[in-house]
Amino acid sequence: TARNRAAKSRLKSARKAALTAIAGNDAKAAQTSISSAISLASRAAKSNVVHKNAVSRLQSRLAKAANAKAKA
Repeated sequence: TARNRAAKSRLKSARKAALTAIAGNDAKAAQTSISSAISLASRAAKSNVVHKNAVSRLQSRLAKAANAKAKA
């Protein structure tokens, strides 16, 4: 439905924004964009727009990318 497409689109945009922020040099902006993306993803899983394991995988990948950037 249109509602599901909109939710997926918001999720994809949030994911891209988080990855862009991680690639940048502002740790504070990266953290806020990651938490925003995780929140959107969790809500999408709650309403069965995306599978809960896909959301878990996304959260893990974002955290892994942020940690790798922090160590570098």
